[in-house]
Amino acid sequence: MAMNRQVWVPALRGVLAIVFGILALIWPGITVLALALLFGAFMFVNGVMLLVGAFRRPEEGGRRPALIVAGVLGVAAGLVTLFWPGATTLVLVVLIGAWAVVTGLAEIWGTAQVHGGWLPALIGALTVLAGVLILMRPSVGAIALAQVLGIYAIVVGVLMLVASWYVHRSLSTPPPRYSAPAAG
Repeated sequence: MAMNRQVWVPALRGVLAIVFGILALIWPGITVLALALLFGAFMFVNGVMLLVGAFRRPEEGGRRPALIVAGVLGVAAGLVTLFWPGATTLVLVVLIGAWAVVTGLAEIWGTAQVHGGWLPALIGALTVLAGVLILMRPSVGAIALAQVLGIYAIVVGVLMLVASWYVHRSLSTPPPRYSAPAAG
């Protein structure tokens, strides 16, 4: 049963990210208030899932501190955004950009601690890149922010689904059996 969590938690995070990304691209003229609430909910749920994963999977020992940092930051940023959705566009942009940079760095750090493969490191690098791009031009506005976040969320969501599929495949494929050569 614990192995199933290794598959469904990243898969659920991936689906949520893709749904968020599609909604952000379909309605780029979304108001700052709606974008803040939607992204706040995404950050909160993503942070909770990271925290659950950090404490429920013993095999995450080396990544646990990074998952806890990313999870706590996600929950905190999500709560701040949900409780103060009327924040200005600039404050929201800076909050989202900073969240992306720190969360991405935590993901890269966690991957480096356990040599966790290239997909988590790529997700972390894309998260940092999205955050840096957002922070470079914070006055660009809600429409551009929605488009950047939408594209980022879809790409990262697809990568999370791919990572989940790899884990599922590795857990469901029996190891090859090697037999001794026949004496002859």
